[in-house]
Amino acid sequence: MALRLSYFGETSLPVEIEGFTPDWACDKSLAEIAKFEIFHGNQKLPLAEMFRVTGDAADKQFDFEGNLHGVHWIGAQMASGSIHVHGPAGRHVGSGMKGGQIQIDGDARDWVGAEMHGGRIHIHGNAGHLAGAAYRGSARGMTGGMILIDGNAGNEIGHTMRRGLIAVGGTAGEMVGFNMIAGTILVFGQCGIRPGAGMRRGTIGLFGPNPPRLLPSFRYAATFQPQFVNVLLRELKSHHFRIDETLFSAEFDLHHGDLVSVGRGEILFRHAV
Repeated sequence: MALRLSYFGETSLPVEIEGFTPDWACDKSLAEIAKFEIFHGNQKLPLAEMFRVTGDAADKQFDFEGNLHGVHWIGAQMASGSIHVHGPAGRHVGSGMKGGQIQIDGDARDWVGAEMHGGRIHIHGNAGHLAGAAYRGSARGMTGGMILIDGNAGNEIGHTMRRGLIAVGGTAGEMVGFNMIAGTILVFGQCGIRPGAGMRRGTIGLFGPNPPRLLPSFRYAATFQPQFVNVLLRELKSHHFRIDETLFSAEFDLHHGDLVSVGRGEILFRHAV
């Protein structure tokens, strides 16, 4: 049985539930869970003043219901268990998470999976800016795990990421993989300007039509059929991420860069026939 959390708050102020995770709640009674302190703007409130709490947390499963567009830090720092949001979610979903799974049946706002270390986040809608990114002043973004975005994503996804996989089924904004240290980003729709700017290592796959012009600090290397792409595509399919089947037999143009940095990164375009 899951712990069911029905949101009934109607407020223009942000609601922050950082630290409220399946790991924390699994050995707590409903009465203890209801008293968990959250922020409503700059005021502390018990969870029960914004959520109706029912069910059981012993199985480390959370089901959130309602419009959580203004509820932030859902699943932040979680290490195990699962969270299912039946609707939209706010900022910082899965920030710093170490394990477990988060599913959002709607859109999520900025900073999805920021600085995450492990686990999987699946957004069945659109995501805002800076998914998988480093927070301002931090040296590293996500260092492991997987972020799947079925819809579109905003700017600077994978900013300073170190490891892990980000996949975007729709379009992505500007500066995908900015200052990327390593890891993998795949975009299946169109992409904004300056992908890979400052990247040191890692792979960016831009598989949609009309790829953007690369910075002059990238160099064409080869046209080939990399087997690792098929491995990644099969992995995404296993998580019910929609894949264009023609990609399994496609050729790709490989570009190395960013040569103003270490220059060992790679950007792949689907080869135009």
